[in-house]
Amino acid sequence: MLVPVILSGGAGTRLWPVSREGHPKPFIRLADGQSLFQKTALRARKVADTLMVVTNREYYFRSRDDLAAQQLDARYLLEPFGRNTAPAILLAALAAEDAWGSDACLLVLPADHLIEGEEAFREAVNKAEALARDGFLVTFGVMPTHAHTGYGYIQQGEALGEGYRVQAFREKPEQAVADRYLAEGGYLWNSGMFCFTAGHILSAFRTLQPALFEKAEACHRASPEAKALSGAVEIDACHFEACEDISIDYALFEQAANVAVVPARFSWSDIGAWDAMAALGQPDASANRFEGEVINVDSHGCYVRAEDRLVAAVGVEDLVIVDTPDALLVARKDKVQAVKSVVAELKARKHDAYRLHATVHRPWGTYTVLEEGRQYKIKRIVVKQGASLSLQMHHHRSEHWIVVSGMARIVNGETETLLRPNESTYIAAGHQHRLENPGVLPLVMIEVQSGEYLGEDDIVRFADNYGRQ
Repeated sequence: MLVPVILSGGAGTRLWPVSREGHPKPFIRLADGQSLFQKTALRARKVADTLMVVTNREYYFRSRDDLAAQQLDARYLLEPFGRNTAPAILLAALAAEDAWGSDACLLVLPADHLIEGEEAFREAVNKAEALARDGFLVTFGVMPTHAHTGYGYIQQGEALGEGYRVQAFREKPEQAVADRYLAEGGYLWNSGMFCFTAGHILSAFRTLQPALFEKAEACHRASPEAKALSGAVEIDACHFEACEDISIDYALFEQAANVAVVPARFSWSDIGAWDAMAALGQPDASANRFEGEVINVDSHGCYVRAEDRLVAAVGVEDLVIVDTPDALLVARKDKVQAVKSVVAELKARKHDAYRLHATVHRPWGTYTVLEEGRQYKIKRIVVKQGASLSLQMHHHRSEHWIVVSGMARIVNGETETLLRPNESTYIAAGHQHRLENPGVLPLVMIEVQSGEYLGEDDIVRFADNYGRQ
């Protein structure tokens, strides 16, 4: 049995301001409306009948909604926080062995890569699976198209029929070294995709990383299925924290003797920065690439992404301009790798823009901050059909709710009411309350908060359908 395991959750800091901690890179929408996560899942289901997703607990409902939109489902392992790829893959292998036995073949795929060439992908997977069943730990090496310095490299060794034994892994090189790799041949880009049986990868962990294996096995035993999350497994936080934060490359692949590589001839990109995102679009006569409503006057070689409003570019060259409702990025194309430094500065300032968009996704829907000032905040709230917020209370703020469209069932203290469009209600500070959409259409409301403190942490939950504290 072949089981694709999708690793989803990397923040993608070089793709800020679209990618943020609360809306990471796998959920970025491309021009066709699909997210990178959706594209990965659809690709995986074309080679297998089941999916396993390892992601952060905070991304579970967003992941489930993305798959449901494509008529897909998956088993989920939910991490309480990030611990790199080795613990994630080890726990996935333990879960797969329990579910399908040690002969189950795992195909590990990052959720945020873009691959084109369905037949070439299927061919590479078939070759990798054959090697995996012969006892190899298999990685996929992408045939390099140029001397890229942003990727690690794999040096091919002796031929193995369906692939090659790995002679060495090479770190991201300087330009001169990358030029030499391309000229010499026999070097592949390290894609970060893997294939192996559950039994063989677990045996490798037992031998090469016994301490990590022991801690992960204890974590696996302590992580029962959570009925509140439709059978998804919430990984036990205490045991998971004890697992070493280490990548699968360092933990196993650079040490094991039975490592093979399959050269992959499909088009591949990890969309690591805005220059890679820009390359996906079709250029105009001046080598510009535009998304959204853009006016260009004598600009050349620019990428402009306008999400929410008109952007005009006048007489500029080789710029990346990414405009979102609450943040604007302007960067030279040759400096886009440094965008991660912006995120680091935002974190240092404790600025919400590193973490959240103006529109924030929740299990029940979304809210958008429309305006905020001293002692007031205005939001647009959209609640999905049949969904409800938690039964909750705020100490420091009161709320006015106005229904714009749809129907709202509201619990306010001991009172329950139904509100229709153009009707409103008031929630006093200290009152237990709950908002529910009992209708078949999305509920859209305007919420006006007022009070001395309006932070999102001023919330006491008494009951919640989504397992939140």
